Amino acid sequence: MNALNRLRWKCRRGMLELDLVLQQFLECDYAALDPAAQQAFEALLESGDEELWAMISGETAPSVPDCEVVIDRLRAC
Repeated sequence: MNALNRLRWKCRRGMLELDLVLQQFLECDYAALDPAAQQAFEALLESGDEELWAMISGETAPSVPDCEVVIDRLRAC
């Protein structure tokens, strides 16, 4: 399985909202990220659904280092 397919699999979540946002981001914006931001996105995917949604929706501050750019781009999707 290649790296992009692994990321697609990790973007499949238990929350429909996350599925939609993450899949759209992966297809539209992920390739444009620099390597550090791509790593931050992959680290974000290790978060639980509720925690990740809270970061994307702005309810909580991002808990993953150096992910602010990615969170901003996810919010724009």
